[in-house]
Amino acid sequence: MRFLLIITLLTTMAPAFSQAIDHWETVVYDSMVWRYRPGTSDPGANWFLPAFNDNSWAQGRGGFGYGDGDDRTTVSSVMSVFSRKKFTITNRSKIVGAVLHADYDDGVIVYLNGVEIFRRTMPAGPVAFNQGSAGFHEAQLYQGLVPDSFELTASQLGQLLVSGENTLAVQVHNENISSSDLSSRVFLSVAISDNSFTYLPVPGWFVPPLNFQSSDLPIISIHTAGQTIQDETRIVANMGIIDNGAGQRNRITDPFNTYDGKISIEIRGESSQMFPKKSYRVETIDANGNPVNAALLGMPAENDWVLYAPYTDKTMLRDVLAYQLGRALGSYAPRTRFAELVLNGEYMGVYILIEKIKRDRNRVAMAELEPGDLSGDALTGGYLLRVDKWDANDFPAWTATPTPRLPGEEDKSFQYYDPKGFELAEAQRSYIREYIRQFQNALTSTRFADPVAGFKPMLDVPDAVNFILINELGKNIDAYVFSTYLYKERDSRGGKLHLGPLWDFNLAFGNVNYLANAQFAPGWMWNDGYRIFWIRRMMQAPHFAAEMKCRWQTLRGGFFTNGYIMDKIDSLAAVLSESQVRNYQRWPILGTYVWPNQFIGNTYAEEIAFLKNWIATRLTYMDNEMPGDCGLITAVEDGVEPAVWPNPFTRELYVEAPEDGERLEIVNALGETVAVVELPLAGPWDGASLAAGVYVGRVYRANGQVVTVRFAKRRE
Repeated sequence: MRFLLIITLLTTMAPAFSQAIDHWETVVYDSMVWRYRPGTSDPGANWFLPAFNDNSWAQGRGGFGYGDGDDRTTVSSVMSVFSRKKFTITNRSKIVGAVLHADYDDGVIVYLNGVEIFRRTMPAGPVAFNQGSAGFHEAQLYQGLVPDSFELTASQLGQLLVSGENTLAVQVHNENISSSDLSSRVFLSVAISDNSFTYLPVPGWFVPPLNFQSSDLPIISIHTAGQTIQDETRIVANMGIIDNGAGQRNRITDPFNTYDGKISIEIRGESSQMFPKKSYRVETIDANGNPVNAALLGMPAENDWVLYAPYTDKTMLRDVLAYQLGRALGSYAPRTRFAELVLNGEYMGVYILIEKIKRDRNRVAMAELEPGDLSGDALTGGYLLRVDKWDANDFPAWTATPTPRLPGEEDKSFQYYDPKGFELAEAQRSYIREYIRQFQNALTSTRFADPVAGFKPMLDVPDAVNFILINELGKNIDAYVFSTYLYKERDSRGGKLHLGPLWDFNLAFGNVNYLANAQFAPGWMWNDGYRIFWIRRMMQAPHFAAEMKCRWQTLRGGFFTNGYIMDKIDSLAAVLSESQVRNYQRWPILGTYVWPNQFIGNTYAEEIAFLKNWIATRLTYMDNEMPGDCGLITAVEDGVEPAVWPNPFTRELYVEAPEDGERLEIVNALGETVAVVELPLAGPWDGASLAAGVYVGRVYRANGQVVTVRFAKRRE
């Protein structure tokens, strides 16, 4: 959320209301008669001050807008509407708290007795009458949701609210003049210390502000020093993290012990920006604004992070679950930690701190491409790419139309993600464009399914299989079209194209009410015609489909059982058992439709149950319908079966493989590659580093074929 406090911020996170509260009443309703003025010209520099003479302004009942169902007073198409409401406070001493609610489309600034107390989706500084908002924000009340709120601190309350006449002044701005709607609905409610009743009942949707004191999760506190958090433009703020360790209570009065320093921060997301609970990009920086690595909440040190705000996913688990399952398969996926966020002293609910996807030895651990890497092996790798919505602020994306072009397939645009396009030399951009074109040519050629002459030699097949399996398990609606990452390694490090890392699963696992194929368990996401054609084409190659089938059967026969996945969900939900209650007090959306929910649970437990039932149905479908023939993986054309002995072994392992066997990859029960053995071997291989357990050995042959052998290691 975006707001600017011009009054002095408290230096601690002390609760806004320190005196006992008997009940709440509302002193200003949106439906009262207000003075208002459409923003066709400048209303005057002092229009928000109590002494301003507004007798020439029109009168009307709020809200103000274009008359589309949530407005009582209709205005013509304008960039802004200014409104003022005078109200009387009696027995000021009985008021021990206040909260402002604003329902607006698209940006709003609110003043109490001439002092700005609330600013969201608006640029910083003075705002002209014809200024557009800093982004899009949809009104909430007409959707059955609760509008944005702001609690006045005890200090603010004492300084601003007076006995007698007070003035509330509001300006609402559209994103642009052609916007289809404008909304301005404002409420001011107060906390009363005794059982006397003076004003009006609170609205039916009103929930008393939460007095947040402590958590069993880490607490992240961010102070912006009066600045508005914006989209695309970062501001500098202060961030502190309280994490006293597993099993310990974290209190807002505890010292910051995980991080206490500066950050740059901006709003992130596409469609999620319309929600009142905002997600943020965060970079840890030093006093001079330079990036500085920090190990946040036990994750490896880095400087780029995402503070994700789960909102439409009411389990708050889908992203975390997908990434944990992806890492269990042996491929990198972002690490995560749950926390509760306090922003400028206001409790904002449960957030997820996530590693931002980037090149790093602890993230996408590929070779680092330097500006001077213009030839030889150095030119061939270190490219992290993305397929996603095109952003005008990005370096121009490109298409790689294959020759021949498959009938009915559309080109998808590729974006330079890390390094960014403007950081690359033209020789580097040309290299990766040509590589992607050649890969697509291999996919569309008549020999695409040939293990040697087709696409497989250019692709890291295990990573691709892992990436596809998790996207298909979740039926991720964005799979293979948005938030899709891929990277190219240097030739000296295999030189192959990798699919991944995984990203953005909040609309997966049945949490969507459009596109039937994404809603329900049957079917495959790769078959949707508008997605990148790669996966559809790969699955037409018998050897690739066999890899997928065998991988799935291996996982389902041991590691990826229903019990494992359901236990994973239960353990994640248990982490949130306390904090989800506070989150849904702050954001009371349980039992309410939030775009694009398919299922609307009345309780958190119902949301968890739906997720588990949906996944169970999906697992059954994948078991029964996964294409591919595992026989292609283990069949050897020349009759030479791979063998290892002794089996089980203790330390030394002998390997017999086909003459053209190039390497043996040893994979553990979690699907992780734990060793790579170059073939042929002159003698036994020393397996002392392997833990006791069951393993699968994959022998990669020069003709592209993969043959497997199973073996076990005893404890020494």
